[in-house]
Amino acid sequence: MDEGDRPASDEDSDRRAEPVEEGYGETAKGNGDDPVSRGTDGTADRDSDESVDEAARRDDKTAISADESAVDAVDSAEGSVEWTELNGNQESPGDNRDDIPSEGAIGGDKSLVYQFRHDNDGTLMWVREMLSSVAIVLVLGLILFGVSGVWPPMVAVESGSMEPNMEVGDLVFITEPGRFAPDAATNDIGVVTHEEGSAAEYQTFGSYGSVVIFQPPGRTASPIIHRAMFHVEEGEDWYDQADDRYHNAANCDDLRHCPAPHDGFITLGDNNGEYDQANGLAEPVKADWVTGVARLRVPYLGYVRLIATGQAELGDVLAMSVETNGYFTSEPSGPDPVADRGPSSSGTETRGVFA
Repeated sequence: MDEGDRPASDEDSDRRAEPVEEGYGETAKGNGDDPVSRGTDGTADRDSDESVDEAARRDDKTAISADESAVDAVDSAEGSVEWTELNGNQESPGDNRDDIPSEGAIGGDKSLVYQFRHDNDGTLMWVREMLSSVAIVLVLGLILFGVSGVWPPMVAVESGSMEPNMEVGDLVFITEPGRFAPDAATNDIGVVTHEEGSAAEYQTFGSYGSVVIFQPPGRTASPIIHRAMFHVEEGEDWYDQADDRYHNAANCDDLRHCPAPHDGFITLGDNNGEYDQANGLAEPVKADWVTGVARLRVPYLGYVRLIATGQAELGDVLAMSVETNGYFTSEPSGPDPVADRGPSSSGTETRGVFA
């Protein structure tokens, strides 16, 4: 029998039954008897695997991002709780990191500066309030100094020789000589005498003329605040110019400091019975002895200084009624008080408030 007519064997039948993939020299088999198709270019299965890997990686990133968001939310909530516990009902800083206090301001380790600025009780709060008060007083003092041009810019009246126009405990605002000088003044220091004020109708503190603060050389007590009555020149016999109600002399020889030893002002306390020069309180007041001119008075505020220096008792001050009139003194408060008020010869002393 020819070979071509020979019946096919089982081996030949099996070989013909197995499919042959184009592009490969042999048939690929899986772990079993079923063939595994690889495709013509070998990429189909790899693309599928890479798509699965990419999806898995995206899922992992999404999970990590979700975890980070959850952690941030927890941190933010914990920070809000800590801020609320530390600051009571104050607004939470939220997500603005610039508003979150530094580590030194949270918990028990607050910085000294933070405590000084924010403590509502304790020593640091007391020191802060004291320093604030002192700073306010200093600022006010500097403002008043800028306006008045003299330090201290205010004085407290210590005695009653200027009553009723100035009372003990009044706070008097003063300006340097020559500042805000009125038209009636005929000298470089802006002082208007009682004589000149009467002619020009210029009044301050209830009478004609200017009230001056002066300090004679060698005087260790507080400055004197009295009214300038008239001006004399060196060697002048001022007996005839003087009002005989304010001296007991029969002539110039009997009158102290007459003739005048130098140029100056003859002064008088509104509540005194003698000129300061007649009773020996001071020589004629030279222009350079004048340290200020009184402009305004505020009743009772001067007692703060007087009590602090022992010049007045707190009980006496509380027993007095509060005066509400007489703050400004550009207008007269009645008849001219420069008249015979008795034999008082004491000078009205003043004490600087900011000194």
